[in-house]
Amino acid sequence: HPRLHQLSQTNQLKALMTIIRDRNTKRGDFVFYSDRVIRLLVEEGLNYLPVNEKEVTTPMGVPFQGVSFQGRICGVSIMRAGESMEQGLRDVCTSVRIGKVLIQRDERTAQPKLYYSKLPKDIADRWVLLLDPMLATGGSAIKCIEVLIEAGVREDRILFINLICAPEGALKMLERFPSLHIVTAEIDESMDENKFILPGLGDFGDRYFGTED
Repeated sequence: HPRLHQLSQTNQLKALMTIIRDRNTKRGDFVFYSDRVIRLLVEEGLNYLPVNEKEVTTPMGVPFQGVSFQGRICGVSIMRAGESMEQGLRDVCTSVRIGKVLIQRDERTAQPKLYYSKLPKDIADRWVLLLDPMLATGGSAIKCIEVLIEAGVREDRILFINLICAPEGALKMLERFPSLHIVTAEIDESMDENKFILPGLGDFGDRYFGTED
């Protein structure tokens, strides 16, 4: 799909993903190597932001024709796992504003429901990097994008940054939002009957924050 962007499948990325997928990886290593992949994803995501031509003068007194980013950005993390990606965004974009959205499944209807939202006041004027490491069915992410659009964000200014996605969820999101871009590290095979991604890496939030049973 032209708006589903996968990181270059280098040996380095494959090695990092192998470590974080391994059930025997200790938490410290899981966090360290996940953070490395998250930084790669953020850097790749920035490639899809528009730029203006800009001329600067080098220390040699020679003009250089370059570019500068055209718009302002902010991050929005889908709580709780998405919060693990905030530091990676800050490492690349210092003092970036970050909003938060909490979406959980309504037990009565089994549909995603918005429980909490705190977004930058001027979010409608910004490009938004939406952060969530795992994309399974796409239900929570779709609900979150609806919240962003209601807040005035243009659909074509939303970049969904994600570590691992199930193909069903990614295609569902792109069908629902034709101008959205998704940047992911790896596209997995499928989901099981409980909607867990296979081969996946388990519960990302639990492994990252150390709250596994």
